[in-house]
Amino acid sequence: MKRRQIGLYLAAIVAGGAAGFLAPGSAAALELAINPVLGLLLYATFLGIPFASLGQAVRDLRFMAAVLVLNFAVVPVVVFGLSRFVANDQALLVGMLLVLLTPCVDYVIVFTGLAGGASNRLLAAAPVLMLAQMLLLPVYLLVFVGPGLVSAIDPAPFVQALVGLIVVPLALAALTQWLAGRSLPGREGDLPGVGRAVVGRRVMAVMAALMVPLMMVTLAVVVGSQITGVRSELGSLVAVVPLYAAFLLVMVPLGLLAARAARLDAPATLAVVFSGATRNSLVVLPLALALPEPLALAALVVVTQTLVELVGMVALVRFLPGLVPAGASAR
Repeated sequence: MKRRQIGLYLAAIVAGGAAGFLAPGSAAALELAINPVLGLLLYATFLGIPFASLGQAVRDLRFMAAVLVLNFAVVPVVVFGLSRFVANDQALLVGMLLVLLTPCVDYVIVFTGLAGGASNRLLAAAPVLMLAQMLLLPVYLLVFVGPGLVSAIDPAPFVQALVGLIVVPLALAALTQWLAGRSLPGREGDLPGVGRAVVGRRVMAVMAALMVPLMMVTLAVVVGSQITGVRSELGSLVAVVPLYAAFLLVMVPLGLLAARAARLDAPATLAVVFSGATRNSLVVLPLALALPEPLALAALVVVTQTLVELVGMVALVRFLPGLVPAGASAR
């Protein structure tokens, strides 16, 4: 499944879309399933993050500098420019800002590895990227849309989504890794004859095996729950499709320049480009769904970005390695 995961993800999107079209009444039930499925997916994703190596990731100064500058200094400038085309529609604007200002921490690692990039370095950087976007996204929204609109948004659903989908899965993943790293034998009260470390390792092995199926289920549920809304609002959503495509096209050369400035080798360069181009749509979708009714279209704007991005990722996996000289190395 890992070797064929791109095709499987596209098939899941098609299946979810077909289910949404053929049984539009299922949209409400599918939408209720988004948070539980996504929480499980993020738990599995966070299990792959080497928390024990976080210090090593921070010490990877040139790579970290390139990724952070690209995502939190260059990307906001690009997004601000692109967002001016929909600045007169608050729902389109907020949805576009939510998704484009947040770098991906899950399937970007998959696509980076498929293209021959340094997925291990990007995996180690994931906690830093996650923390940075959680802190900076409110600041970007305040600057780009103004305090009036931000103050009109009820923070309670945002906090619930943040805790339920980020903090809890992240804490559980860190706890599971800690248990898996222990070598203590089973004590009284533990599972008979099974040490804590064995339990932790088994959980990690099972979740690793479930990563592709969980991603497929998540994509199918998200698309199936929102596809009828996308169809009904197609006239409005079509405005953001070329902007999402433009974002991908612009971020490739900017990522290459950032990696070159940091004097990174070819695998690290690919990782930087993928990090700059791939967005955190699945994580911010619950935030978009929690917006008040006047901004309800923002959730569909986020889903539309997912559909555009996955097509773009397939193209990048195929063509991006040809743009990075295989012999490139740090100087």
